[in-house]
Amino acid sequence: QVQLVESGGGLVQAGGSLRLSCAASGRTFSSYAMGWFRQAPGKEREFVATSSRSGLSTYYADSVKGRFTISRDNAKNTVYLQMNSLKPEDTAVYYCAVTSTVLPSRLSGDYAYWGQGTQVTVSS
Repeated sequence: QVQLVESGGGLVQAGGSLRLSCAASGRTFSSYAMGWFRQAPGKEREFVATSSRSGLSTYYADSVKGRFTISRDNAKNTVYLQMNSLKPEDTAVYYCAVTSTVLPSRLSGDYAYWGQGTQVTVSS
């Protein structure tokens, strides 16, 4: 069993920044790729970013590329999402997740464990 706990969400004005954290326990953290997804009201959950086991390979949704950065600290069993230049359309509940394989993935079906989510609200 894996437990994931997100933190760092909140209310921010457009153009501002937030840093989300996701602390993992119950599994060898460094053995699996991690990802961030988000879900806005009335919309399906969508891919945001994913990181390889080492953190050296990262992939992003086009909508956040250049503004968001995923990183991880395997010694702390934590993955981060630095979000800069936030826009109102970034408003959503953000979820971190652990893959069921070792490879990073854009597909939610490849993720076995999910956190409870943290709300990010960007005001215009």
